[in-house]
Amino acid sequence: MSAPETSSAAETWALVEAIVRRSGTSFYWAMRCLPEKKRQAMYGIYAFCREVDDIADGPGGGEKLARLGQWRVEIDRLFGDRPRTPVTQALQGLVEDFGLKKEDFGAVIDGMEMDADEPLRIADMDELNLYCDRVACAVGRLCVCVFGIDGAKGRELAFALGQALQLTNILRDIPEDAGRDRLYIPEELLQAHGVTDPDLSAKMESPGFSKACEVLAGIGVRRFEQAAEVISRCERKKVRPAIMMMEIYRRILGRLMHRGWKNLSLPVGISKVGKLWIALRYGYF
Repeated sequence: MSAPETSSAAETWALVEAIVRRSGTSFYWAMRCLPEKKRQAMYGIYAFCREVDDIADGPGGGEKLARLGQWRVEIDRLFGDRPRTPVTQALQGLVEDFGLKKEDFGAVIDGMEMDADEPLRIADMDELNLYCDRVACAVGRLCVCVFGIDGAKGRELAFALGQALQLTNILRDIPEDAGRDRLYIPEELLQAHGVTDPDLSAKMESPGFSKACEVLAGIGVRRFEQAAEVISRCERKKVRPAIMMMEIYRRILGRLMHRGWKNLSLPVGISKVGKLWIALRYGYF
């Protein structure tokens, strides 16, 4: 966790926006179209997620859990109106303004604790669904509060789009995750397709590995369809960022399915120009 700092509001927001911009993700482009207060809330949420994710992905072994525990304390401080870090200071006031839930911030930390457990293997679909709920759907629940989509419709969108985005990330990042001794394709699903070797490299080279990935891709397609249906029932202006994220990631999933999972060294993504086109197409019209 960053050391406590005393800074002006302008300096705090400059730091938070720098975290978002530096990440180089689709998130930055998607949130640019929001009104200032909503954009600030979304940048604060993303900066929090980036901070805890960097802990989970970084070195440190058992130290990771201690550092994530410090973030639990800091979230307590945020909801006690006494935050100490620039990221939580940026969110101060916005938590109440948008009705952000403490348990959703806690769920994200729970997910990062799963990532911090190395080596990481997912037992079955129930565990994968739990992981997706923590690292993606919980973020979605925070986002829909900022967008102004409340109640069952907001939860439905957070679930469908959150799971779709996370499954796409999982299927895209298999080689990178393997480098950290992580595999998110459930063991139960792999075994159902004849992948039984305990060695990670052998699993990924097995013919059944691609079939298991195709199953998860199919679930991702259905979740994108569900998200699009929910979005069709929302006021378009409120969900423009969600539409942009959906359109970017749905294209990535489509390209992954076209490439397949037999040659994982072939990268799949959307160029900056492509992201900008999607931002203009779906963010402002």
